Formats: sequence, structure tokens, C-alpha cells
Amino acid sequence: MDDSIFQSLAAAATADSPVALSIITGAKGSSPQKIGAKALFFADRSIKGTLGGGCLEAEVQRLALLSLRDGKPRTFELVLDHDFGWDDGLICGGKVLGVVIPNAQRAGETFWTGLTERKEAKTWCVTNSFEIAPVNGVSRPTSDFLYLETITPPCVLWIAGSGHIAQAVAPLALQLDFAVSVFDDRPELTNYNHFPGPVSIHVGNWGEILTVPLPGSPSFGLIVTRGHNHDALVLESWIHRPFEFLGMIGSARKWRIISDKFLTGKLATQEEMTRVACPVGVRIGSKSVPEIAVSIMAQFIEKRAARVARNQI
Repeated sequence: MDDSIFQSLAAAATADSPVALSIITGAKGSSPQKIGAKALFFADRSIKGTLGGGCLEAEVQRLALLSLRDGKPRTFELVLDHDFGWDDGLICGGKVLGVVIPNAQRAGETFWTGLTERKEAKTWCVTNSFEIAPVNGVSRPTSDFLYLETITPPCVLWIAGSGHIAQAVAPLALQLDFAVSVFDDRPELTNYNHFPGPVSIHVGNWGEILTVPLPGSPSFGLIVTRGHNHDALVLESWIHRPFEFLGMIGSARKWRIISDKFLTGKLATQEEMTRVACPVGVRIGSKSVPEIAVSIMAQFIEKRAARVARNQI
């Protein structure tokens, strides 16, 4: 989720700077963006976010600038066919529907900041009368809204280890909308000289930091410590936690050895072991540290998307 849209709206509310919010509220067939895609259009013609670019975005910008001038909200329905999209290569063949709300900043700094923080699930809407408002647990038919969205806290990614792999994965995971925590017993590496500010740092004796409780949000784990023994130590604790998915760095041979040890010693069940991916990551022929980080996060994105799909059934 792109929190920067809500952050920009909160900043615009503080400065009382006029901005038009555009949202894709419907899509049929192929389209460059999905329902819920958002963009902010400013009077100086600057844009924050994207609706898919090209002629689609240019047309919505034209509508947004009109809305900023006359204060009137607008809807749009654009068919992305040969005639509409040839110049920009945007010939998806689908149709997108959307809404443009001028002066969206007037919903208030408190409102937009609350959506930015994502401390708890919040539902908001654009009503049929083009008003931006919270939806506070009242059951109403979806026909009452032009757009309805629930903002939830981000999924959690716990990383055991603070070495070069963790240092590459953590900032990438933040960009990919995970709330990241790093655990290690090495203060010289587990600090904000090596990790960006939004990362939660847990440094100390493994026996202590492994007792930190999981948050309520869906959680994922990555084990990339400095050696097999430490990996096994963390796994022995984390494998019993309700992680959606656990990934561990290493080879297939390493996993066979650890699996035999855990199953023979009754440290974990076969079912628990099947929740662990080792070697972790999508096979893309990665060799460098940044490439390994990309392969790891690709797998975590896949697992997160699978969870979302299961919950929508």
C-alpha cells in the first residue's frame, strides 16, 4: 500500500493546499492499474502517485484541473482501446472507472494521518454525494458508496540476523509494505547505522530477544543469522510461532541436516517443518546480495498475496 498518498493529503491539509484526489473505483478487462489505485493532482500540474500513466492519466489530470478550478467533483469511464491509447501504447482493451474529488485535503489532517499511521483497521469511503468520510462499523450496502476501502496494519516481517543479507532485505521490505523488525545479539551490526529508522531493532541475548511476542498482524519470518547453529537456535523458537511463512537462508543439504535433527529430536512436527522454505527465495539465478534480497522478497510477496487470496474466498 502506498502510504505516501495519505501522507501527502495530510500535509496538504496542514498547509490548506488544494489537491484533487483521483481513485480508480472499477475496472473491467485488462487495465494498467487495479481498483484502489490513487493519484493526487495539484494546480501546478504536479502529480503524486499514478493511475497507470499515459493517456489515461493525462485525461484524468485534465478532469482534475477542471475540478480544482470549479470545485466540482467528477467521475470518469475510459475505454482503453486502440483509438484511445495508441500514442502511449496503452491499448489494454479494458475499461476503467473512477472518481475525482477536488479539495480532498479538506477531509482534515487528523483523518488522513489516521489512515497513514495504520495502527488499526480503518474503513473510509467516498459517498454517492462525493463526500470523503470514515465508516465506523455501520453495515450499509456497497451501493451507498462510490468507493469503499479498509486500511489495515501492514504485514510484519521479522528478520533474525543483521548481516549483509538482512541489511539488503530490510529497506526493500519497507518499500514493499512490510513492518520490519530485526533481531540479533551483535550491537555493532544491529543498529540504525545499518538499518533505516522505521525498522524495529531488537538486540541482546538470543534467549531474551526470542521471547518477544508476535504482534497481532499477519507475520512472516526470515532467518539469516551468521551460521547454521544460530539459524537452528532461532528456528527452534520461531517454528512454534504462528508465522504465516518462515524462510531460512541455506542450501538443500543444510535443510536436510536440520530437518533430520528437528524431527529425530522431536523439536518440531512434520507439519511445522513444511511451513519453512530453505533455501529461501525465488530461483532467479541470484548471486549478488541485492539480487538475493530481491529473490527473498519475491517469495514473501507471493506468500502474502496467497494469504490475501485465501481470506477473500
